[in-house]
Amino acid sequence: MADGENIEIDYDSPDRSDVAVKVICLGDSAVGKSKLVERFLLDGYKPHQLSTYALTLFRYTTKVETDSVVVDFWDTAGQEMFQSMHPSYYHQAHACIMVFDATRKITYKNLSNWYQELKQYRPHIPVFCAANKIDANMDVTQKSFAFPQKNNIPLYYVSASDGTNVVKLFRDAIQAAVKYKKNPTDITDQIMEELERI
Repeated sequence: MADGENIEIDYDSPDRSDVAVKVICLGDSAVGKSKLVERFLLDGYKPHQLSTYALTLFRYTTKVETDSVVVDFWDTAGQEMFQSMHPSYYHQAHACIMVFDATRKITYKNLSNWYQELKQYRPHIPVFCAANKIDANMDVTQKSFAFPQKNNIPLYYVSASDGTNVVKLFRDAIQAAVKYKKNPTDITDQIMEELERI
């Protein structure tokens, strides 16, 4: 989908035969969010791609148990450089993958800011944390990180470059998103689910 294109997706449409979920990626610029999504979708890695300044949407179709699932991965595509995302980025999200660069400490420290913003808009969706670029420093996999432990968020040591744990991270996030969509704990989502049945 082209950058800057207006996107209207109804994740609660009763006409949809598939389960449709939205998974968002959060984290500082250049931590590898886009590369992780691309690695999962294409099993390929293209280094040195420049950041863009509009939303990037990746659509993926898969099966979760007996359900056919359409997954939209939303990537910030440079907007995170402004230290905040537009509320529409969070709207109707069913899961979030938070990414930091294992070689840059500041990107880890900034996770708490992203988490606070996420909680303002989507307080109950499942969240996953990814320490990316472990191929550059495998010692990081021996460290424990307080942020995911304190917030009870599963941590994945991943590499967009060599593919380590990328499939597991995204498959777990998709499964959690589908589960959340079927059993929402957010009152707004519960209302939308009820409206679908009318």
